[in-house]
Amino acid sequence: MSRIGKSPVTIPSGVTVEVAEGVITVKGKLGELKQEYSNIDIKVEEGVVVLERSSEKAEFKAKHGLYRALIANMIAGVSEGYTKSLELVGVGYRAANQGQKLDMALGFSHNIVMDIAPEVKVETITEKGKNPIVKLTSHDKQLVGQVAAKIRSFRKPEPYKGKGIKFVGEQIRRKAGKSA
Repeated sequence: MSRIGKSPVTIPSGVTVEVAEGVITVKGKLGELKQEYSNIDIKVEEGVVVLERSSEKAEFKAKHGLYRALIANMIAGVSEGYTKSLELVGVGYRAANQGQKLDMALGFSHNIVMDIAPEVKVETITEKGKNPIVKLTSHDKQLVGQVAAKIRSFRKPEPYKGKGIKFVGEQIRRKAGKSA
């Protein structure tokens, strides 16, 4: 039995949930999200979303918890939003943004210029004596994570000096260099 799937999702005030043929739509103050679903019955009752499955097959059980988690993330996204912060660690590593374009100097011969999706708000924070920080904010949890992972993939943190792009608060496993 899916413990996650059984628990109902409460709908906060200011958020509307609509269920149509195979598509659930969640609207809130920060935006609107849609998700297709199958093999699950979704009911909206008195400020609560309840998910039920019609069969005990493994596929139905897996989707029961999956769609409950996705709906909970959608509701949290349109009411509060999601934020990911990335820190650029390294000498000469810089980040700047002009609107939705993120310009990063990461030790390559040319700067990396990345177009950020319009649903994601990008902000760069540069303070003297501290590492530059790129802050991504959106109502879509999947999209924020995908954009953050793409930015991190340009220069992953290496274990010897710790240089690279890392999430704020992430612990990098350090290795000792060769002993002389």
